[in-house]
Amino acid sequence: MTTLPTPTQIAPKRQTAPSKAPTQVRNLLLTILTYLMAFVFFFPILWMLLAAFKTEAQAFATPPIFSFTPILTNFQTALTSYGPALAHSLIAALGSTLLAFILGLPAAFALAVYPTKRSRGILTWMLSTKFMPAVGVIVPLFLLFKNLHLLDTLPGLIIMYTTMNLPLVVWMMHSYMTEIPFAIYEAAKVDGATIGTEFFGIALPLSMPGISATALLAVIFAWNEVFFALNLTTTNAAPLSVFIGSFKTSEGLFWAQMSAAAVLTVFPVMLFGWVAQRQLVRGLSFGAVK
Repeated sequence: MTTLPTPTQIAPKRQTAPSKAPTQVRNLLLTILTYLMAFVFFFPILWMLLAAFKTEAQAFATPPIFSFTPILTNFQTALTSYGPALAHSLIAALGSTLLAFILGLPAAFALAVYPTKRSRGILTWMLSTKFMPAVGVIVPLFLLFKNLHLLDTLPGLIIMYTTMNLPLVVWMMHSYMTEIPFAIYEAAKVDGATIGTEFFGIALPLSMPGISATALLAVIFAWNEVFFALNLTTTNAAPLSVFIGSFKTSEGLFWAQMSAAAVLTVFPVMLFGWVAQRQLVRGLSFGAVK
């Protein structure tokens, strides 16, 4: 006699849901690793900030002193000659960025909207100028600036930073303008738009996120540059990067005062980057995904 199966035997077996424990452990490890990496990158800035509030003896103490009474003397000393160097950095960074955009935006527009067989070669050549080590060109640059009477002048520093940032502007803006649908330009041409209208009325407004991100990067690169500024300026046009090095004298290294000057130099860029971080991320990701 055949035995009929019971309802329990007929019903399918329930599958056991996968445990969430391995995923939670992995997320926890990734979180800890992220905080550790952030601390490693932030530690030099923290160390510089602590040294700025110490005396010179405390800054050079071994082992390091972490319990001390903060002082503001170093900032007062740094601020006595901080103003001219700050003005030089602002003029050089903003002036070179503006000049790089005046020259680079039309070039990027022409290479993106009206490409030729030589467009790729031109872009590659412009990028190749960034591969050359700065120490390999400083001697001819120094002689050139000397003959043109541009040594230790703000116009010379602006020209130097413009040539440094121009490939960045052309390459980044070329990538942004390439992502603009060509059908928009064709529709504008049907309505009688000129090249000027295409550039000022279409390309520039649609590339504003890219312009913001590129401008921020160009300002940061010019603000942080030290090699050319150290070799092409002395006092009349010395930016903040050269001003920081002035605390190393024949009497020794004033580490605490140098740290205070470095904090004053880094703070404006960090504040500006923090305020514009949303626009920067939006601009850097613009055109990355079609």
